[in-house]
Amino acid sequence: MSSLSASAPASDPRAPQASLVPPAPPPPLQGSALVLGTLALSLATFMNVLDSSIANVSLPAISGDLGVSPVQGTWVITSFGVANAISVPLTGWLTQRFGAVRLFTASVLLFVLASWLCGFAHSLEMLIACRVLQGLVAGPMIPLSQTLLLSSFPAAKAGTALALWGMTTLVAPVVGPLLGGWITDNVSWPWIFYINVPVGLFSAVLTWQLYRKRETPIKKLPIDGVGLALLVIWVGALQIMLDKGKELDWFASGEIQILAVAAAVGFAFFVAWELTDKHPVVDLRLFARRNFIFGTATLSIGYGLFFGNVVLLPLWLQQWMGYTATDAGMALAPVGLLAILLSPVVGKNVARVDPRKIGTFAFLMFALVLWMRSNFTTQTDFATIMVPTILQGAALACFFIPLTTLTLSGLTPDRLPAAAGLSNFVRITAGAMGTSISTTLWESRATLHHQHLVERLAQGDPVATEAMAGLQTAGLTPQQAAFQINRLIDQQAFTRAADDIFIASAAIFLLLIAGIWLTRRPPKLAAGAAVVDAGGAH
Repeated sequence: MSSLSASAPASDPRAPQASLVPPAPPPPLQGSALVLGTLALSLATFMNVLDSSIANVSLPAISGDLGVSPVQGTWVITSFGVANAISVPLTGWLTQRFGAVRLFTASVLLFVLASWLCGFAHSLEMLIACRVLQGLVAGPMIPLSQTLLLSSFPAAKAGTALALWGMTTLVAPVVGPLLGGWITDNVSWPWIFYINVPVGLFSAVLTWQLYRKRETPIKKLPIDGVGLALLVIWVGALQIMLDKGKELDWFASGEIQILAVAAAVGFAFFVAWELTDKHPVVDLRLFARRNFIFGTATLSIGYGLFFGNVVLLPLWLQQWMGYTATDAGMALAPVGLLAILLSPVVGKNVARVDPRKIGTFAFLMFALVLWMRSNFTTQTDFATIMVPTILQGAALACFFIPLTTLTLSGLTPDRLPAAAGLSNFVRITAGAMGTSISTTLWESRATLHHQHLVERLAQGDPVATEAMAGLQTAGLTPQQAAFQINRLIDQQAFTRAADDIFIASAAIFLLLIAGIWLTRRPPKLAAGAAVVDAGGAH
């Protein structure tokens, strides 16, 4: 009895102490397993990013087929964006609850199911409901593909892993509109969703086969219901406000004002609750880390600028330069050339070269590209438009990898899913804001330029009189001649407005360089993700 009683207390404290020691991470994959794992994760990321842009060009066809107005049809885009924005920051909590491999595989399979249902939808209501499901299950896919890929490579090659991951996120937004337009024109719009089925099934099966024995530790955490409800309120309100603001004339609309108040108040309560709750649904304490806050800020603002200009350029080409959707897509497609060629080089050297220097080069290149675009006129030809687009590929190759490296620097593997989810959420939100701000400012500046241009075309102006006379001599009625002149003025006004956005964006990129240098350089051997070092980025 005495021996039993003596041994019992000695063993009890040892068990909890052992449980506090995190299990060693699984060894990196090698050979064909590494190649197939990278392929499976990249395909899932590509499918996810592609689906966020592929439906944009198909909206007229979808609206007409379902018998709704184009304005109502935009909810196909908005519903996905809102649901996706809500679920992305939940990645960390869901990963702890279910495990990274199980959660990723389930997300891909559910994404496949939701995609099939979207193609099968016969009403707008059903399509929106399926897009909401698609957006919700898509949230964890991108952050988890990033963290699983990092775990597949040795720490010294994490930069290469980020390069491979980054290429899929760079190419998909360019391919999306091209592929969506071609499918809509030559097949039918449901196939923009059906194409996800074989790709997603292949990715899910391959991922499960390779990664099921590499599952992350699971914790039965309580559900932060209040935090989750507040997240849904403020993110949903913000995303709908950004998507519908331009259409509803922003703060002149009572609906936008209500959404803005709901977003602001919900965000304030959300931050206060998450910072004081024992088991927060989103780990906001990550922002206490120096590299995470400045890395996320510069990455997100830079992405917002990039994405806003990516949306603006094809709009200008199609609306005012006479380009078709396919031609505009071709003008943007070369951005992937240098990005694909240089990303592996950057990934291989990000461990050797200070990532802050690479990020600085990226922002300088972005500024150069946008300065070149700010000189576009209504006479600019296709070749001239292509030159800055090609150069932008070099900027993109040096953008995602070093800034993601700096952002995730110093984090232990167990915190990577939460960090990747939170940083991707901020980036996605910044992209939505960049799109709304750039298109709104474009129209506002165009109105201003239009007013300046028509000031000299008042009644009796000799130039206006001569132009009207020449057009009427060519067979146009006075009304048709006036319409033609107004169209030419609008073309000049919107071109000048686009130039204003380009030059302002270039200036902001130059200012953002200071934010990069507020981060600390990761240890050289951390190779981009800096997973090894747990304390160097506070």
